[in-house]
Amino acid sequence: MNWDLLLTHASLATFVGEASYGLITDAAIACQDGRIAWIGAMRDLPAASAAAALEVHNLEGALVTPGLIDCHTHLVFGGDRAQEFDLRLNGASYEDIARAGGGIVSTVRATRHASEDELLAQSLPRARALLADGVTTLEIKSGYGLELEAERRMLRVARRIGETLGVHVQTSFLGLHALPPEYKDRRDDYVALVCNALLPVLANEGLVDAVDAFCEGIGFTRAETQRVFEHARQLGLRVKLHAEQLSDLDGAALVAEFGGLSADHLEYLSDAGIQAMARAGTVAVLLPGAFYALRETKLPPVDALRSHGVAMAIATDCNPGTSPLLSLRLAANMACTLFRLTPEEALRGVTVNAARALNLSDRGTLAVGKRADLVAWQVRQPAELCYWVGGGLVRQVWLGGVAVNAAA
Repeated sequence: MNWDLLLTHASLATFVGEASYGLITDAAIACQDGRIAWIGAMRDLPAASAAAALEVHNLEGALVTPGLIDCHTHLVFGGDRAQEFDLRLNGASYEDIARAGGGIVSTVRATRHASEDELLAQSLPRARALLADGVTTLEIKSGYGLELEAERRMLRVARRIGETLGVHVQTSFLGLHALPPEYKDRRDDYVALVCNALLPVLANEGLVDAVDAFCEGIGFTRAETQRVFEHARQLGLRVKLHAEQLSDLDGAALVAEFGGLSADHLEYLSDAGIQAMARAGTVAVLLPGAFYALRETKLPPVDALRSHGVAMAIATDCNPGTSPLLSLRLAANMACTLFRLTPEEALRGVTVNAARALNLSDRGTLAVGKRADLVAWQVRQPAELCYWVGGGLVRQVWLGGVAVNAAA
């Protein structure tokens, strides 16, 4: 068999096994038909197969990792909320802005007024920025439409981003994100609309990979969230949840009860919620960009998550209001500096654990049979990816073994 791609003399952070970073130095990795076909030390490289490889690159000691995975974004939206950034710096809280008609609802207005092509044009540069930062898989949520046609446009744009850039996009339906203005005094009617009309229609159209909700005092109650989760289960869809960001509504335990993929944010997570997540295998997705942008002071309970063996992922939470962050590598740096994760924890959080948070078992590590989504970096040690603040460190990205132009 002729390999399509062979990378030689690399340092490979495989994230396989218990060794630090799963690191193999002076190593090679070969790809065939979009999958990793061989991996190991240079001294073990089969000479005949290497000689027959169609494309060979000597990386001269550069670091190679799995493609990064951004497992929580709100990347598709209309407009921006730079004015709210100004308001927060002049003393307004996130809750103040939301209750005054800003926040999520202001983005809903802009998104509803944008056509599908306009949404794509606004969103593609954000996706390209993530690709330029080494992201090869990303999750994109709906939730800025809050009615059928606008939610459909958002999810279609998410799919089109994947088709345009070649990155893998997982979609999450976030109908319970905010109460739309037309349902201001009819909460129960809106939850019913989400359960009985929006979710089943969009799922039937193949636009929904998972179901999410914002379980919070300024969002939706635990009971309302449970109703949507029950309908998701009937449709065979996995669930995840914005939980315990601003208060503890026991959302993490709820999503764990449904075998949820992840609970995200978690600054106010209780020990009972941690134990429920540990039992269910629910991933904790930490979002340091929102913590930073909101100037939050309550840290997520990282030590307790560690002690209970809960896998921790890191994501950008890219959104217009509370985390306008376009670098997953910077999110990993923030997780280290703000939350005191180790560089290895942070990097596992944007690879193998992020893959778990999206129920994607075919990526996130460098191993035979995994997708050949690879990033070669202009560094030699894995910790450098968390150490450097800013700057372009990507040397080359391969999507399914095919080199892509990752320039933003």
